[in-house]
Amino acid sequence: MACSWKPLCLPLLILIAFSDFSFGQDFLNPHVCTNAANYTANSTYGANLNAALAAVSSNGSQYGFYSAVAGQGQDRVHAIALCRTDIRVDECTTCVRTAAFELLQLCPNQKQAIRWYEFCLLHFSDGPITRNRSEVMYRLINTANVTNPQQFQQTLTSLLDDLRVRAANGSSFLKAAAGTRNLSDSNTLSVLLQCLPTLSSPECSECLLRVIGRLYPSTQGTRMLSPSCILRYELYSFYNDTRLQELNVLPRPLPPPPGGGNEDYNRGKKNDNTTKIIVAVVVPIAVLLVLAACVVFYLRRRMKKRLSKIPESADEISTVESLQYDFLQISAATNGFAEANKLGEGGFGAVYKGILSNGREIAVKRLSRESGQGDKEFKNEVLLVARLQHRNLVRLLGFSLRGTERLLIYEYVPNSSLDKFIFDPDKSSLLDWEARFKIIGGVAKGLLYLHEDSRLRVIHRDLKPSNVLLDGELNPKIADFGMARLFGQDETEGNTSKVVGTYGYMSPEYAIYGQFSVKSDVFSFGILVLEILCGRKNMTANSGETTVEDIVSSVWENWCDETTVNIIDPALRGETGSVRDMVRCFHIALLCLQENPADRPTMNAVAVMLSSATMTLQVPSKPAFVSMSHFAGDSQVTESTTESKVTMSVNEMSMSDFYPR
Repeated sequence: MACSWKPLCLPLLILIAFSDFSFGQDFLNPHVCTNAANYTANSTYGANLNAALAAVSSNGSQYGFYSAVAGQGQDRVHAIALCRTDIRVDECTTCVRTAAFELLQLCPNQKQAIRWYEFCLLHFSDGPITRNRSEVMYRLINTANVTNPQQFQQTLTSLLDDLRVRAANGSSFLKAAAGTRNLSDSNTLSVLLQCLPTLSSPECSECLLRVIGRLYPSTQGTRMLSPSCILRYELYSFYNDTRLQELNVLPRPLPPPPGGGNEDYNRGKKNDNTTKIIVAVVVPIAVLLVLAACVVFYLRRRMKKRLSKIPESADEISTVESLQYDFLQISAATNGFAEANKLGEGGFGAVYKGILSNGREIAVKRLSRESGQGDKEFKNEVLLVARLQHRNLVRLLGFSLRGTERLLIYEYVPNSSLDKFIFDPDKSSLLDWEARFKIIGGVAKGLLYLHEDSRLRVIHRDLKPSNVLLDGELNPKIADFGMARLFGQDETEGNTSKVVGTYGYMSPEYAIYGQFSVKSDVFSFGILVLEILCGRKNMTANSGETTVEDIVSSVWENWCDETTVNIIDPALRGETGSVRDMVRCFHIALLCLQENPADRPTMNAVAVMLSSATMTLQVPSKPAFVSMSHFAGDSQVTESTTESKVTMSVNEMSMSDFYPR
């Protein structure tokens, strides 16, 4: 179980104040579902709930409070979310979307539910969400005791009292307060309090008094969670000081006091000596500025000459020096890149398993000196992937450079890539429908993060089963960002004359015209879903006189004939109770494969569709069919054969097909 308290996990104890709710078992992310009010599948209430949850994550503010209402009368749904005030807006949005996605699965057909995470809470109900005295409460305790309980309790009580008053007197946008106090044992006590901004000042104060009254003030840390307010204290700094100071939740450092003295006397002295001050201060400053400009000009010319002798990659990689590993260290970790440690090999080079001196397992991508990937692709992968942090993305740990050697160091993902399972007759049975649906949902959340929730909009451009890795619990992780493109948040699409990717997964507008956008990844996602459902690759190939139909054509034909169940992977056909969910995923995939990019849903909409079994889906039109006949003539197509596999790519560049586990 992951521990979010400190780098070194300490024992946790959870105490629960019971009410008329059923409780979830995830202690670090608890949830409650009502036992009294349910709704039926395919009901108006269910549709309104989906709409409210889809809207709640887009109706927020810079203060981290989200709210939405959908429907009328008895089918009216209220939803609110509150993020911890010190986190960024993008982190808040990601947390709320995750909560909305998971809470529907944890509390199916429930009209009221709530879930807490470390950085946010989400609450939906069939009535207005207001504070009441019978609220459920969770208490998460760091069971280690403090060294001086009496002094600690006095300090904590005093600080909590001050912060409670400040939080309760906050605005209608934000009711929060944070602060620190020094303790006699050289530790620093940090506290954060926060209420729903919709509470009145007395209601906020009352809620905080209730959670304070349930503290165990002799322990080193505690989180108190209720639907209306939260409290946390630790013996280390756990919040973002800068963010809290921006919102005036944490007092800014006081400026130094101005000089003293008799004001009238000083004013008279200044008036008498104005000319002397101008001469004594302004002239030397002007001289210094001229000298500084000359020095800067000289140094810039000298640096420019030096940089002209340095490879471009070394200059740009300097921005992530903290990620650089020593080449000899990585060579030793892989036993000199021994053949026995090789995990796979593709057009860009081989991937090896390694073990660092601290015991950590890693995957090392050793770029081929003859590969099509040069400095540009290497910099792209390092500078881009290092900024991306999501549980459904493979994490880049660092890189290494020596001479012509280029290494990328990734986290080790033990279960290989998705294609090793779904296209293998023996291994496909290891992925039942529950596992495959989890993979589909995880890839959707990873793409949603890339498209909307990361600091910059990222288009992967090469999503396929071999670039989806599976960890020890079969959670998917999107890999290989060498072909990704980075956009600003205001940019939505781009064009290129150098199309890169893998045929069969490219959207038609990208493969034919070089036009790409987030909808290009949506198309690739649709193909990926069909392959997971059918257990076979998407391709159109001729073998003598035999033509193998591509998977999109086959699915569309069976969809129109209402015989979709006939093309489900044989390994899944025994799960008759899940056929309806599989057919629904076929439906979602076909919506992702619409020929007009504007008709395809966003990944946000896809995530909502996957999270709700009752949401009404649009009727798909005939999907785009991309076959090799589109690329006859002068198209730059090469074939790279590795381990009896053929990967088609363009721009005379073989695509990476590695397996960094």
